[in-house]
Amino acid sequence: MARMIFVNLPVRDLAASAAFYTALGGEVNPQFSDERTKCVMFSEAIGVMLLTHERYGQFTQRPIGDARRESQALLALTIDSREGVNQALDKAVAAGGRADPNPAQDHGFMLNRTVEDPDGYVWELVWMDMSAMPQG
Repeated sequence: MARMIFVNLPVRDLAASAAFYTALGGEVNPQFSDERTKCVMFSEAIGVMLLTHERYGQFTQRPIGDARRESQALLALTIDSREGVNQALDKAVAAGGRADPNPAQDHGFMLNRTVEDPDGYVWELVWMDMSAMPQG
C-alpha cells in the first residue's frame, strides 16, 4: 500500500468546513464520512479528516485548542500554477475562508499565499517553478 497522510482537524461546523475544503479543491470520500466526520481527499495520498469536537475527543484526552488564537501547525498545499494559487484562494474565501492572514510571499520562482479556514487553521497555498529556483 502506498503511504498516505491524513490531517485530522477538530471543527465547529462540519458542513461549513466541508464546503471550505471542497472549494479548496478536495473531494469528499463518502466511504470515510458520516454525520460527525468528513474525509476530504486532495489526492490519492493526501486527505483531511474533519471531525466534530465530540468525535475528535474520542481520539485524545487533551483539550481542543483554538486555532484562531494560537498557531498549532503549518500546513501547506501545493498548487499547479501561479494563477491557480489566487484562484484557489478566491474559491476558499467564497466558501467562508479569510484571505492572507499571513503576508503573501512572491519570490518569482515561488508564490505563497495563505487562507484561514472557518476554524482558524491556516493553509499555505504554494506554487513553485523548481527550474527557476536560485542555485546555491
